[in-house]
Amino acid sequence: MTYGELMISVLDAAPDPMSAPAIGWGVLGAGRIAGSFSDAVGTSTRSRVVAVGSRDAGRGREFADKHAPGARVGSYEELVADPAVDAVYVATPHSHHRDHALLAVAAGKHVLVEKAFTRNAAEAVEVLNAARRAGVFVMEAMKTRHLPHVAAIRALVARGEIGDVVSVTGNYQVAFPYDETSRIFDPALAGGALLDIGVYPVAFAMDLLGVPDEVRATGFLTRTGVDAQSAIALRFGERAVASVTTSVQSPSPTSVTIGGTAGNIQIAGHAFAPTGFVVEWADGGRKEFDGFVEDGKQYEAAEVARCIAAGAVESARMSWQDTLDLMAVLDAARGQLGVVYPGE
Repeated sequence: MTYGELMISVLDAAPDPMSAPAIGWGVLGAGRIAGSFSDAVGTSTRSRVVAVGSRDAGRGREFADKHAPGARVGSYEELVADPAVDAVYVATPHSHHRDHALLAVAAGKHVLVEKAFTRNAAEAVEVLNAARRAGVFVMEAMKTRHLPHVAAIRALVARGEIGDVVSVTGNYQVAFPYDETSRIFDPALAGGALLDIGVYPVAFAMDLLGVPDEVRATGFLTRTGVDAQSAIALRFGERAVASVTTSVQSPSPTSVTIGGTAGNIQIAGHAFAPTGFVVEWADGGRKEFDGFVEDGKQYEAAEVARCIAAGAVESARMSWQDTLDLMAVLDAARGQLGVVYPGE
């Protein structure tokens, strides 16, 4: 098989976002992540952002002009009441995910909630129970679950290409300028490394290995009381372990290595964005797989559109139980680190 064929096979591992049905999106929140989501929807799916909700009308209009030309701009309440909105993307700080998801669900809208889904598992249960009663689709925006390189890796692992998976090592660290008023460092906004970026390697390990039997976390906090840096060990029975490090004060490479009894997989570049990977076998064999595309949020947006068209209330790739299991692990790790948010 040639390198070019390998590249095509990776990109074809996940459904083409352009093949998903078109829906009308409402974007609740006008920050950077909401902008990248709107750009991905507008350029790489058949759907479009038809409305933007913002607390600041001027900021909302500026956002729409840049990321969703022609979209209506209004309050959060006006957004969820808009009849042209089929699904709401909640992109506010973690502290507000529960309230804004419940607002959309109460209006009968389908909802995609940016990760981490809520501050804690109890809030996640509230949202999912409300969605169950309303009969609407809800999914956590864990974009890695839908990316081509992740689908290709799961297929390789399922075929036994690297034997039994016995370890996953994941690292996601970013150096954010220290600002006690920013969402990253503000406990009132549920800041800290774990919910913002550490959630990615934890969720990746659980995608391959399931629910851990043991969670151990160590690290230290910022002056504001959110987690600055941590190392988390997960044990999966007597068969596998995962090691996760995350930080908001170190610009380290973002990486994942999957260790198997017959080889390993190393994810190149930014492991939690669309990229390629390398497979190395115990006998010395090696292959490179190239799967780079821009951003990747179009894949989760397309999954929402497909599920809504099928009448589903949850996605098989990021199910409600997946979210509850992930939130329980994050709660356990955060409890050991000593991070408590106001109102918990």
